[in-house]
Amino acid sequence: MGVDPTFSSALKVCTNLLIKQVVEVACGSHHSMALAADGEVFAWGYNNCGQVGSGSTANQPTPRKVTNCLHIKRVVSIACGQTSSMAVLDNGEVYGWGYNGNGQLGLGNNGNQLTPVRVAALHSVCVNQIVCGYAHTLALTDEGLLYAWGANTYGQLGTGNKNNLLSPAHIMVEKERVVEIAACHSAHTSAAKTQGGHVYMWGQCRGQSVTLPHLTHFSSTDDVFACFATPAVTWRLLSVEPDDHLTVAESLKREFDNPNTADLKFLVDGKYIYAHKVLLKIRCEHFRSSLEGNEDEIVEMSEFSYPVYRAFLEYLYTDSISLSPEEAVGLLDLATFYRENRLKKLCQQTIKQGICEENAIALLSAAVKYDAQDLEEFCFRFCVNHLTVVTQTSGFAEMDHDLLKNFISKASRVGAFKN
Repeated sequence: MGVDPTFSSALKVCTNLLIKQVVEVACGSHHSMALAADGEVFAWGYNNCGQVGSGSTANQPTPRKVTNCLHIKRVVSIACGQTSSMAVLDNGEVYGWGYNGNGQLGLGNNGNQLTPVRVAALHSVCVNQIVCGYAHTLALTDEGLLYAWGANTYGQLGTGNKNNLLSPAHIMVEKERVVEIAACHSAHTSAAKTQGGHVYMWGQCRGQSVTLPHLTHFSSTDDVFACFATPAVTWRLLSVEPDDHLTVAESLKREFDNPNTADLKFLVDGKYIYAHKVLLKIRCEHFRSSLEGNEDEIVEMSEFSYPVYRAFLEYLYTDSISLSPEEAVGLLDLATFYRENRLKKLCQQTIKQGICEENAIALLSAAVKYDAQDLEEFCFRFCVNHLTVVTQTSGFAEMDHDLLKNFISKASRVGAFKN
């Protein structure tokens, strides 16, 4: 736990983390890791296989910074298997350490590692998410490609067989772009969600083995582990009894675009969108001022398209968006115009899921235009990691002069043009 072992109640872990802002925590069977906002990784706990990354197998009772080849590097994501540890850097590189008897570190062998070692087989891709099962590992790239390696006794790698893999292998999920992956250190089950919202599972399923990604009826990867994993685990509250009562939030969602209760309608591209003045005024500063004292029942809107404006109004009712990455760029424009910062953040998350070499420059340009700094940094890193292909696209050839100048300057500072 990283505290005095004589204490049995919940305590705050302070040692070496007192001045750190922890943004992510990962736990193995008997060891833990914490990721700080500055990209530093701390580990502690049982260390029989080197899973703490200290260079020895001595147990580590308090959080200790993982250094060695991670020194001065910035980690953006961490994960723990039963007795193994993984980390992803801001440049997409992957490192692993600890137990490797099943190849779960992806190093091409099954020798344990006492300090972080780079997964060289992934050198040609940029990984942005990694998760660990009991003894297997999944990685998701910025292009939505899924890789798996390690133990495969129950088909948890999704290869169609039960052979362990010492190195990463590309796993196909119905030719759809994957946007989320999930695993749990206590289970031999894997899950993934695609851009189309489909959730797949594979591996151990109630004692059975599913060796290929299987389409489920779920909308969340969490539900896979609540229903199929052994033991069953969940990260969300589940209702065990049917309840017809609607919460306030659920009731509001139902009333969006309901002509029977609305007192205002927007005319966009010849189509009506029905809304409620009081809710719009509560949820949006723009409407609070524009609808004050306004008795009009119809508002014509020509600045934005119907899908974009409908998505905006629906967001005010649901606090979520449901748009393709391409349409989300238009919604980002609207969010900037109306100064809706949370909506702006949601748009950036959606746009990231649709990036590819062909549109990377266009998305970078949009991010700069709308002052979407998080998206700008993401697009820049994607362009640098796929520089050869991106520089051959029409988008790069038609790039704005000032944007091109800034891109080249920034890319040179991070060593993108070194041989």
